[in-house]
Amino acid sequence: MSAAFLPSEYSTGLVLLSVVVAVFASFVALDLARRVHDAPPHLARIWLAGGSIAMGTGIWSMHFLGMLAFRLPIALGYDIVLTLLSWMIVVAVSGLALAIAGRPRLTMPWLLGGALAMGAGICAMHYLGMFAMRMSPPIVWHAGWVAASAAIATTASLAALLLFHGLRRANGLRRLNLQGLAAIVMGGAIAGMHYSGMAAANFPLDSVCGAALEIDTYWLAGTIGGAALLLLSTTLFASIVDARIQSRTAKLARSLKAANRELSRIAFRDPLTGLANRLVLEDRIDHAATRSERTGDRLALFFIDLDGFKPINDSFGHQAGDTVLRVIGGRIGACCRETDTVARIGGDEFAILVEDAGGRETLGKLAERIVQSISQPIELHEHPTSLSCSIGIAVFPENSPAERLVAHADAAMYHAKRDGKATYRFFTPEMDAGAAETIKLQQDLRAGLNRGEFELYYQLKRDARSGACCGAEALLRWRHPGRGMVEPDNFLPVAERFGLMVPLGNWVLDEAIRQAGQWLRDGMPVPVAINLSPLQLRQPDLQARLAAALARNKVPPEMITLEITESAAMEDADATLALVERLNQQGLRISIDDFGTGYSSLSYLRRFTADQIKIDRAFIADMVGNPDALALVAGVIQLAHSLDLRVVAEGVETEAQQARLIELGCDEMQGFLFSCPAPAAGMAARIGAADTFTAPPLPWHASNHTATP
Repeated sequence: MSAAFLPSEYSTGLVLLSVVVAVFASFVALDLARRVHDAPPHLARIWLAGGSIAMGTGIWSMHFLGMLAFRLPIALGYDIVLTLLSWMIVVAVSGLALAIAGRPRLTMPWLLGGALAMGAGICAMHYLGMFAMRMSPPIVWHAGWVAASAAIATTASLAALLLFHGLRRANGLRRLNLQGLAAIVMGGAIAGMHYSGMAAANFPLDSVCGAALEIDTYWLAGTIGGAALLLLSTTLFASIVDARIQSRTAKLARSLKAANRELSRIAFRDPLTGLANRLVLEDRIDHAATRSERTGDRLALFFIDLDGFKPINDSFGHQAGDTVLRVIGGRIGACCRETDTVARIGGDEFAILVEDAGGRETLGKLAERIVQSISQPIELHEHPTSLSCSIGIAVFPENSPAERLVAHADAAMYHAKRDGKATYRFFTPEMDAGAAETIKLQQDLRAGLNRGEFELYYQLKRDARSGACCGAEALLRWRHPGRGMVEPDNFLPVAERFGLMVPLGNWVLDEAIRQAGQWLRDGMPVPVAINLSPLQLRQPDLQARLAAALARNKVPPEMITLEITESAAMEDADATLALVERLNQQGLRISIDDFGTGYSSLSYLRRFTADQIKIDRAFIADMVGNPDALALVAGVIQLAHSLDLRVVAEGVETEAQQARLIELGCDEMQGFLFSCPAPAAGMAARIGAADTFTAPPLPWHASNHTATP
């Protein structure tokens, strides 16, 4: 005869609510598994702790709602301590699941062991919850259903671990869809385990619940269900927010990584040509020198400087100049081996580090190939443009220590440039002394500018016919505390090479105009001639600087003559023509200096709105006793007068030269025959009482003179 048991039933609403909670808890659990895996270690621990509570509470809530959905014809209740213990068990099991899911690799031992442990824990939670009812007599269990519930719990745990591990590699909408589908499967499995376990329980007819409570079951179910859904929703919201933060952080990290890569590229590569830069070159020199000392191989460093690159920038613009530098960089690279390091080290300077270098003959052939390659025409705006280069070569360890390799190659390049350009020179010890002296001189130049060691001397100019003083030329002098008085020929080339010509020239402009203003206030309106360097001609603020200095010192512009050398004027003739026109519009006077030493054509000379021409001293020195020099001077004077230009002869040192120049119709003379350059303080004593400066001399018209050859 079979035993009789109490009839049971379920609340449909609570059963549905329990399934919803199970599915939602599974969805959140899958998201938490992703968070634990993707988060940094310190955040992963926080997500593991919080996720265990949220996931465990969700599963426990599903179980407890299922228990509350169960109905018997007797009052039911649950022991609080045992119920709390069942919650703690499922929280621990959830922590185990998330920890396994966060592992980089899910091996078979971990998968099977984790599934068995989780299945046992879920069963323990369920059956401990059942025992919390404290039924008397005890519940009669159906062994088949108990085994089925255990199998379902273990299988659900195995599936959960596989889903945890697999879904973390999915992204975007696909991940969301798969996560939803997996949550339904997991939630159904958890609910199936619970209700199969409930089916295993049979209650005798005389059963009494020892934990019966006087609490409304529906109210308790609603409270637990609502609290569980709120907790799971909050956790899911926090996970979504964290995911977005992590995503943005990851994007920022990728952007930062890309920026770091770009910074590294910029730090070690020349951005214009893509060649190595000076930092890379110096680093490779150090490493190559270390290897060379070990192997005995020689190193060679080529220092390459382009000849005549500046006019390209001035004539065609910097964009064209950049194009030329890229082309030149490519040509240099094409001449070298793959093992050589080609670098752009600044401006129009390049370098090549040749490891395992051969003898001087091999290096010389490489230099010749580079010179020939660079000299090939480059098309710029349909105009073929040709450049040349000067190359210096230093060899380690033959004649240069590693730390001096660049300096020695640079010194050799400077000698190649001085010896006519478009060639190469090997470094020799004699160059080192010159290089060291050049470096010391440029350091002293910079210090001298800051300490005010420069001053202007003035050499008077005399009218050829009357002998009266008609102006003075400002000449730069350097009174060095240790070197004494340094002549311009000794320091101006160094100033030009090291970028000091512009600050020096600007100081000369300001000081000469200031002195002209002082003389004017002292009753001596002395016109002053000022030399402009080629670099000053290319300064965009030249006109503004001149206007400011004239206004500041209250000097009429016609009192100032700007002397431009013929070679500088013709370096970029069109740009110089435009500049001279603008300077004329300011009222300034223009003189073409060192005439006869450059390469100006008559067509350009005719277009220059200059006021005077200065014949170079070399022709004046040879004109007495040299018919060719005399004919040249006579021709220049005739040409100048035909163009309404006055003629100034500089370097007049003898009375014979003076007499011949007067015969030829020269307008002004300047030289040691009349006065030596001297400081401004003695100007009054050197100007005679008959000298007057009512107005600067006007440009000469050829019809007023007849030149006699």
